[in-house]
Amino acid sequence: MLQVKRIARRRDAIYPATVVGKPRQEDVFIGDLLQELLSPLFPLVMPAVEQLWSYGETGYHSLAAAVVKQRYKREAMASAFRILGEGQLSLTKFLLMTDRPVDLKNFRATLEHVLARTEPAADLYVFSHLSMDTLDYTGPVVNEGSKGVWLGLGEPIRVLPREFRPPVSPPPEVHDVRVFCGGCLVIGGPSYADDSGAASRLAAHAAFADWPLLVLSDEPARATRSDMNFLWTTFTRFEPAADIHAAGRRIVRNHISYERPVLIDARMKPWYPGEVSCRDDIARRVTERWTQYFPSRKVEMGDAERGHLD
Repeated sequence: MLQVKRIARRRDAIYPATVVGKPRQEDVFIGDLLQELLSPLFPLVMPAVEQLWSYGETGYHSLAAAVVKQRYKREAMASAFRILGEGQLSLTKFLLMTDRPVDLKNFRATLEHVLARTEPAADLYVFSHLSMDTLDYTGPVVNEGSKGVWLGLGEPIRVLPREFRPPVSPPPEVHDVRVFCGGCLVIGGPSYADDSGAASRLAAHAAFADWPLLVLSDEPARATRSDMNFLWTTFTRFEPAADIHAAGRRIVRNHISYERPVLIDARMKPWYPGEVSCRDDIARRVTERWTQYFPSRKVEMGDAERGHLD
């Protein structure tokens, strides 16, 4: 039974609605609160799932991460299928999984945790020809696309590089290379419209061989400025079946075995809708008043206007 004790509203509200869009908007705060409230229930419906977090900075459906329990080797995939079969979680596009403790709300730490433990030849799964959230525009048609699961289990198997010191020079079409976190490089290269095949070539280039994960981006400076920017500009702009590349791949026991590094092509594709931005005067006003809106300074401003609000 649901008992409502109090409903709050603004006096003389003009238009009672929730603003959604590039983070952070009102929907992020509502979504995060709901996750906090419902998280104690996750182990009841999914007993092996100890922690689960979906990232509002990606629109929630684009990326989630989980910490699960394993009774035997590779049992984590059973939990992955359980998550991807549960209600709204079934719309999750990409899922990071581990069986060791990590703070999932700290995305950078979570990504490093997985990259230090993963061997994509056996730990990266891509499932094609599946349903996709209506709000996701990266698939071939509305409501259709693919999903990915990336496991990072057990103890670390590598020390992650944190400085880009390539053994050979990057190819000439690369105009920027930036470190997002340990093990992850963001590469600036030609646009998709100019060179759709650049992703496969760059994934196999010797300059990037030491890095488990590469992200090909139109905006490397913006993408690496914050976790929020990276999440938004990466996971909302790629579809696993179409945009995951690797230094090499082969079929092993009917499984696509990916050779490191793995590259996510997060460039804007010609058929994607453009980003919607507010007027410059509104952006400046919000920037000037941010500390008035959030005097505790605990709320990150984000990147509502292509980076200049950070």
